[in-house]
Amino acid sequence: MSGRRRDQGLVRPYVVTNGRSEPTRNTFDLVTLVTAVPGRGAAGLGPEPRRLVELCAHGALSLAEVAAHLRLPVSVVKVLLGDLVDSGHLLTRAAVPRAQLPESQLLQEVLDGLRARL
Repeated sequence: MSGRRRDQGLVRPYVVTNGRSEPTRNTFDLVTLVTAVPGRGAAGLGPEPRRLVELCAHGALSLAEVAAHLRLPVSVVKVLLGDLVDSGHLLTRAAVPRAQLPESQLLQEVLDGLRARL
């Protein structure tokens, strides 16, 4: 391993997750929105969990955004996220699904009805 990589503070993912590869809950996908619990703080957390909480204290971010900001693999962030949700530091919610567009036939019927009234 080069000295350059050691100087950048490279930490193996299994060290960050205490050897775990699966989150405590399997409900997170790339667009899951993450926010910090107001007033909860990050005291007593390790470096990576603390960075995650502090990052999400400024507003909702998707899991993919959190992983990119922290420069950690998504699988590692999922493990950390599960722990922080379980400990009450973070809240998650599914992204708002796109509204389904109505069928063109329904739109045509509405248009025909409006024309008939005018």
